[in-house]
Amino acid sequence: MKYICLGYFKENMWDSMSEQQQKAFVTDCLAYDRDLKKNGHMTGGEALQSVRTATTVRYGNGKPVVTDGPFAETKEQLGGIMILEARDLNQAIHLMSNHPSTRMGGTWEIRPSDEQINALFEDGK
Repeated sequence: MKYICLGYFKENMWDSMSEQQQKAFVTDCLAYDRDLKKNGHMTGGEALQSVRTATTVRYGNGKPVVTDGPFAETKEQLGGIMILEARDLNQAIHLMSNHPSTRMGGTWEIRPSDEQINALFEDGK
């Protein structure tokens, strides 16, 4: 089954890390991600730039409204996504709880892909 994993991280924590700590963190995460890929679990994913580069589009007063940044009051911001293949939610939880980012205070939101709706997009190619 396909799971979409949303990775959250406290940007101020990243900013407070030394360059050496940041490199070590990224090295650990990339090594784990390579293992996930090698074992057929990670089928895609992307890291995101800082939340400071984000733009939010909403609909209001009959037209699109564009604002800078995310429109959320939270200390954690979305840092990346991963597409994960797992036999069930328990395996997905196990795989993501071993990700090095969780030991550094990161959070992973794990959601099953909606295969029924995604199939509609596939049919509309």
